[in-house]
Amino acid sequence: MSVDKATVARIAHLARIGVRDEELEPLAAELSGILQWIEQLNEVDTAEVPPMASVHDQVLRWRGDIITDGGKQDEITANAPDGENGFFAVPKVIE
Repeated sequence: MSVDKATVARIAHLARIGVRDEELEPLAAELSGILQWIEQLNEVDTAEVPPMASVHDQVLRWRGDIITDGGKQDEITANAPDGENGFFAVPKVIE
């Protein structure tokens, strides 16, 4: 697929990008090259390649779901300007 100057001008207009007339031809050539590269990638057979999230085959280390911190409710709410029953109290914003 090749891109011509009119297509580049239309894309620039739709994207609200100001492109001068002398820049249209180099941009058309560059966009055509990008599209040719994408077409070349589409020719690669990936049917036997499993999907992957990373190029490294590694397993994440798991840690135990153990509570290591807590029981500090009084210390945390001590800095609050206003507290009620161990919670932060904030003024009503909406009537």
